[in-house]
Amino acid sequence: MTFASMVHGSVLPPSSVPPRPHTRSPFNGSTRLGFGHRRAPVTCMAADRFVLAKLKDDAEQYDKLQEKMADPEISSDHLKFQEIAQEAAKLQRAADGYKKYMDLENQLRESKELLKECAGDQEMTQLMEDDIQNLGVQLKEMGEAMKGLLIPVDPLDDRNIMLEVRAGPGGEEAALWAADLVRMYRKYADLQRWKVQLLTTNSSEAGGYRECVLQVKGAQVYSQLKYESGVHRVQRVPATESQGRIHTSTATVAIMPEVDDVEVNIDPKDIEMSTARSGGAGGQNVNKVETACDLFHKPTGIRIFCSEERSQLKNKTRAMEILKSKLFAMELEKRDEEIRARRKDQVGSGGRAEKIKTYNYRDNRVTDHRCKENFALDGVLNGDLTPCINSMAAMSQREQLEELVIST
Repeated sequence: MTFASMVHGSVLPPSSVPPRPHTRSPFNGSTRLGFGHRRAPVTCMAADRFVLAKLKDDAEQYDKLQEKMADPEISSDHLKFQEIAQEAAKLQRAADGYKKYMDLENQLRESKELLKECAGDQEMTQLMEDDIQNLGVQLKEMGEAMKGLLIPVDPLDDRNIMLEVRAGPGGEEAALWAADLVRMYRKYADLQRWKVQLLTTNSSEAGGYRECVLQVKGAQVYSQLKYESGVHRVQRVPATESQGRIHTSTATVAIMPEVDDVEVNIDPKDIEMSTARSGGAGGQNVNKVETACDLFHKPTGIRIFCSEERSQLKNKTRAMEILKSKLFAMELEKRDEEIRARRKDQVGSGGRAEKIKTYNYRDNRVTDHRCKENFALDGVLNGDLTPCINSMAAMSQREQLEELVIST
């Protein structure tokens, strides 16, 4: 509670004042780069006024929707009421944030007026100066956080995912690198207390993965791992290298949100399904009965081989789940390409380079080529992906905010 709020009887709820963050804000005006440079501020005072104007519009629209919901004629129409309620829910975060920010601004204005009134009273002057400084800090922190309220929430963020790791060029070393990435993501999932299930694998002779698909379930899985899609390059001395030469290999990671049947329409005529014996551990059933499923989608050329389950029906179900996620991911990529094309026209930045990260063993460094930041290799391989993910989330939010400023 500030001194001004006690004098005027206006008490701001504690929940409306954000605590000082322990990490840098996603919109702190500049961000550290891994190469010793600093990024130029993405917004100026004009952009701050833009943020307030946009949030004010959202708050006014939210109040209008609340009035409509209170109308007996609309409240008696279940479908209409639900439609308006859903629209209001999308604006609530922005409306609440704007109102809390304006409450702080009003308190600051009142404190400055009181400071003028208590001129000559040293004790009161000190109290008011402390009050003004404290409110200024709160306003600055909340003003930065409010920029994020303009970014629409990705409707896919809450979804579970299919995580596919596929070895690239590099032979056996590439397969071993793919297996290292699978272990890294498993460790990260364990830290997040997510549930991981192995769906399908294609192992190499040295124990690596030519291909591996995991199902990951938990809270906010897609929102955290969606930035991991792309080519991951490694530079290291392989275990099979006798002369100590550094090799470069790659593996491709695909993050595919799980989808419902209504979201992906697959024509049964487009699918060729065959069965085979699984082989390996599992007893006579998997070795003598054709429990494995080989699925081929003719329009896209996608082939999926599932053999992890002990029954043919379960393997067929798994194969269809993977196919749906792959097709849905292809549609998302098409959408993202359109967004990147628009961004190139508007702000002059094109699509991403093919490789998104380089893992350099000699220097114990992971470089993310998109945000141009470096991270400790040993921590990342042990599942500490949070700093990498936070940096990409912050960059994505900055780019979306820039687009809003330019397109308005």
